[in-house]
Amino acid sequence: MASPDAGHVKQNTTSGILLILVAMTLVPMMDGLAKLLSARYPVMEIVWARYFFHLMILLPVVLSRYNRRDLLPKRPLLQVIRGGLLLLSTILFFAAIAVMPIADALALVFVSPLLVTALSPFLLGETIGPRRWAAVIVGFVGALIIIRPGIADIDTGTVLALSAGIVYALYMVATRKLSGTAPPLITLAYTALMGAIAMSAAVPFFWVAPTLDDLAMMMAMGGLAALGHYFLIKAVERAPVSLLAPFGYSEIVMATLIGYVVFGDFPDNWTWAGVAVIVVSGIYISLRERRRKDHPAAEATIVAQAQGLLSLSEAEMNARE
Repeated sequence: MASPDAGHVKQNTTSGILLILVAMTLVPMMDGLAKLLSARYPVMEIVWARYFFHLMILLPVVLSRYNRRDLLPKRPLLQVIRGGLLLLSTILFFAAIAVMPIADALALVFVSPLLVTALSPFLLGETIGPRRWAAVIVGFVGALIIIRPGIADIDTGTVLALSAGIVYALYMVATRKLSGTAPPLITLAYTALMGAIAMSAAVPFFWVAPTLDDLAMMMAMGGLAALGHYFLIKAVERAPVSLLAPFGYSEIVMATLIGYVVFGDFPDNWTWAGVAVIVVSGIYISLRERRRKDHPAAEATIVAQAQGLLSLSEAEMNARE
C-alpha cells in the first residue's frame, strides 16, 4: 500500500511537469511577439521592451520580499558578466528570428547545453567521460544536419542563431559559477536590471515611436517573460530538475505551432531530423548528469538546459526557501 507521502510526491512531480510545460509554452509566445514587432521596429528596441517591462513587473516583488542586505550581490562582477552574456544572447536570438523561422532558430540554440558540456573541462575543471563526449559530438552532428553546410547556403539568420547558442552556453557557465551566491529572484532581478539599463542607454539611437497596439505587445512580452519565470520556479520547487530537464525541449512544439499559424513557417524534414538528434543528445547528457547529482555543478547544468532562453538563476533549483 502506497504511503500518503508517496502520493504527495507523485502529485508534486506531476504538477511540476505540468508547470514546466506551461512555462515552455509561454516563452515561444514572447518570441512570436518579438518576431511580429521586428517587421516594424529595430531589434534593439524590441530587446529593450523585453527587459524593461519584465523588470517593471519583477522589481516590486523583489523589493517587497527581500531586505537591503539580501539585495547586495556577493560576486557583483560575475553578476554583470552573466547579465551581459544573456543580454547579448537575447539580441542575437531576436535578430535571428527576425529573418528566420522561430523553430529553426530555437533548434540551433539548443546546442548550448552541449557546448557547456564541451567547455566544462576547460572553464569549470570538470572531467567529462567518453559517453558524454560522444553525446556532444552526436549533438553537433544534429546541428550540422539543420545547417547542411555545402547543401544550403548558410544565411545570416543561421549565423545569428548559432552565435546566440554559443553566447548562451557561456552564460550557462557563468550561471554555474554563481551557484548558491544569491537568492534566485535577486539574481534574476540583477539580470533584468542590467538588461534594462543597458538597453535604455542604447535604445534612443534606434527608437521608433510605437503605436498603442504595439506598445501593448511590448508590455505583453515582459509579462510573458515574467510568467514563464514564475511557472518554471514553481516547477522546480515541486519536482527534481533532473526529471524536468527533458521537458524543456517541449518549447520547440509551441515554437513550431506559432511559426506555422502566425507566420506560415514549418520546419522541413532535415530540420526535424537535426532537432531529434540534438534533443536525444541533450536528454542523454542530462541523464548522465543526474547520475552525478552529488556534484554541485551538475544540477546547475540541468536547470540551465531546461530553461531555454529564460533568464533564470541557477539557484532556482533551491527555490524551496
